[in-house]
Amino acid sequence: MNSEKKKIKAPAFHVEKREGISFRKACAIRATAVVLSLIVCAIVIVLITGQNPLEVYGGIIDGAVGTSRRFWVTVRETVILLLIAVGLVPVFRMKFWNIGAEGQILMGATASAALMIYIKDSIPNFLLILIIMIGGMVVGMLWAFIPAFFKANYNTNETLFTLMMNYIAMQIVNCLIVIWENPVGSNTVGIINGATKAGWFPSIFGNAYALNIIITLVATVCISVYMKMDKHGYEIDVVGAGTRTALYAGINVKKVICRTMMLSGALCGLAGSVIVSGASHTISTSTAGGRGFTAIIVAWMSKFNPIAMLAISAFLSFMQQGAIQIASQFGLNENASDIITGILLFFLIGCEFFINYRMERTDRGDTEDKAS
Repeated sequence: MNSEKKKIKAPAFHVEKREGISFRKACAIRATAVVLSLIVCAIVIVLITGQNPLEVYGGIIDGAVGTSRRFWVTVRETVILLLIAVGLVPVFRMKFWNIGAEGQILMGATASAALMIYIKDSIPNFLLILIIMIGGMVVGMLWAFIPAFFKANYNTNETLFTLMMNYIAMQIVNCLIVIWENPVGSNTVGIINGATKAGWFPSIFGNAYALNIIITLVATVCISVYMKMDKHGYEIDVVGAGTRTALYAGINVKKVICRTMMLSGALCGLAGSVIVSGASHTISTSTAGGRGFTAIIVAWMSKFNPIAMLAISAFLSFMQQGAIQIASQFGLNENASDIITGILLFFLIGCEFFINYRMERTDRGDTEDKAS
């Protein structure tokens, strides 16, 4: 059999996974990504809207933190997004891809609205608020248990299952809006208990959103301790590493899947209660507002680090509130501000590649490959 040598070109670069990267270098890569994204955003703003990009950026800052009220609204949105992201941490660590946070938020919010409507002034407000939070957590937990049960027992695809349940939750809310609509014929629930404020979170130290912040901080600390110091956190990591490994270690995989998903659903349901009782005081199909999907980005980009989750949640909420301002100030379509946010996210997510991998230049000389 004859063999002949065939010359091939080596690639200009090759990619290899980093063994590790310093915190300072990772921050530098992310900062570079932000600067590049702002430059690209400026070009897009000029080409699409004809506006001065510096004025648009100024409008974003003004809309997010320009006044005391705008600042606290941004803080409110940040802590709600953080609470949802914290709720997703345990299931994502378990490699259970919960895409149903949106529906779990909606169901928790629906339970809270129902309690506010039907209980009203029959019990003290502090007790009503406690019942509302527990009710939201229980309903969110039960809603999350359904896909967990089928995954644990029948190995269904949790991504599709949880995603489809979002739409079921929306239709349930649509049905209840018809029952609760106020005024009749408006097809909206309106502000619940606007006169009595029964079930509304009270102001603490003169701040209407202080309780929102406290709830989120407590939940964040508890989940961090749970994942790092509790036996359940260890079991979650082992199941995430592989079910065979978990079974070999004597872990009840089905139990861990159901328990962890129920914990995630409870926290998402609690977020729904915080939205209804501590922010909007109403219920609609847009109550979750896409936060369930945005929280996935927060949890993934932060690598489940609570400090990083807080920073990313703050950034995304800052951009969201600023987008509202520039839409009215410059007469822009809100989609234009979504484009800006999308470009920023593209660069921030893309820079993770350069944090986890490195590209090295190779010798462009010919290499020889033997072929028969």
